[in-house]
Amino acid sequence: MMTRRLQAGFIASVLFWVSAQPPLAAQQIVIRGGQIFDAVRDRTVANSGIVVQSGKFLEVDARLEGRDLREVEIVELSDDDYVIPGLFDLHAHYAMDLFGEGRVDEREGYPTLFLANGVTSTFPGGEVDPEEMRDLRMRIDRGEAIGPRIFNSGPYFGSWRVGWNQDTSTQQIFSEVDHWVEQGVRAFKAKGITAEHLRALIERAHLHGATVTGHLGSGFRGSVNPRDAILMGIDRVEHFLGGDAMVPTRSAYQSLVELDPGAEEFDSIAALFIRHNVFLDATLSAYGYYGERDPDVYTYFAEESRYFTPYMADLLQRRPPRAVNAQFEAIYWKKRETIKAFYDAGGEHLITLGTDHPSWGEFLSPFSAHRELLSLVRSGIPPATVLKIATINGARAMHVGDFLGTIEAGKIADLVIVRGDPLADIRNVRNVRWVMKAGRLYDPIELMRSVEGTIGPRAPDDESDWRPLARSPG
Repeated sequence: MMTRRLQAGFIASVLFWVSAQPPLAAQQIVIRGGQIFDAVRDRTVANSGIVVQSGKFLEVDARLEGRDLREVEIVELSDDDYVIPGLFDLHAHYAMDLFGEGRVDEREGYPTLFLANGVTSTFPGGEVDPEEMRDLRMRIDRGEAIGPRIFNSGPYFGSWRVGWNQDTSTQQIFSEVDHWVEQGVRAFKAKGITAEHLRALIERAHLHGATVTGHLGSGFRGSVNPRDAILMGIDRVEHFLGGDAMVPTRSAYQSLVELDPGAEEFDSIAALFIRHNVFLDATLSAYGYYGERDPDVYTYFAEESRYFTPYMADLLQRRPPRAVNAQFEAIYWKKRETIKAFYDAGGEHLITLGTDHPSWGEFLSPFSAHRELLSLVRSGIPPATVLKIATINGARAMHVGDFLGTIEAGKIADLVIVRGDPLADIRNVRNVRWVMKAGRLYDPIELMRSVEGTIGPRAPDDESDWRPLARSPG
């Protein structure tokens, strides 16, 4: 029997006992002690034992007394250790724009860093290079690379894709959806899309059982208001609710700054989301990176710069600070108001966690989930609900709630062990002690150490790989 003791940080032998009961099968992992967050009943409960076999939760609340545990790896938790489901980031940009010349997908350090931060499932929300992101997913699935589960999104549908043709026919959209489904895509992202194209995308995606989300608008300059997309059958919406509070005579961002969460128009669109069971990916913290950066949220709880190559770190160190975007600063605070109002209206089961941070070098996307968690709590949503937003809500939004999102017997064994009660302080989720994805246990310190100095060009000759000539999607 091998035992991992988190409180001591080392592997030690412990006593075992033999009984007349049949032994647990070899290669099982038993996690005992500590507390489990029950994402069904919004509470933590004492952990008598979690048994993991072949990547699945075989037993939860297992009674281990009298069992022969000689062939079992045991993870011993202290009273201050908490087990939560693996986190979902449904707007997890792998993309970076280090030189202000367009984005590239970072596929070396980011996958490992996402997993080390407890994010076991990601939806990239629009990929710069869909073929390479598909290949990354397949390498991770085959065990050739370390990273979270990737629900590939494929290319953007709409004007934010480089080379998008506004005259694309319905049949061409059907054919393209068919192609990407064959490549393993099960969820699509629209941005800068017309109503006709969005309707075709939704119809064809649903034929394959795939979902559609969209960064939509107010109706201004031919954009699609989320209200109209909901009536078309869209599954998820990014950033804001839309509705009559966003008039087609001005941009969504202009309307959002002046939105009144107490107005009848807000109540109407919130009710429409709830009635049609449409998920809202709030992305609260995404806008704050461009603003004054609320010091309560935008702090470095880890030394993120250590993951850049020495050459890139030196370039970033010499750059002047970014200018403050006053509109996005206002939007950050307004979104905190509106997400609380949506929660109060009964939408808590439809809010998901998405970070939407295509890094330019100051903050790295894999650490952003923790800032989003804190932003949601600071908006007035209880920590237990925020953990559900980050876990089971995300799973259900991706149509995988029967397999992921909670720690229940029969589900895929994704979990995070953190030090400190996350219901007392959501920032305790940052204190990742172990991460398990599909039954495999990872040490986050080892994961992070393995990708130090890997992100960005290593020398001037490498810069071309990070300076795409074409305008990249956002």
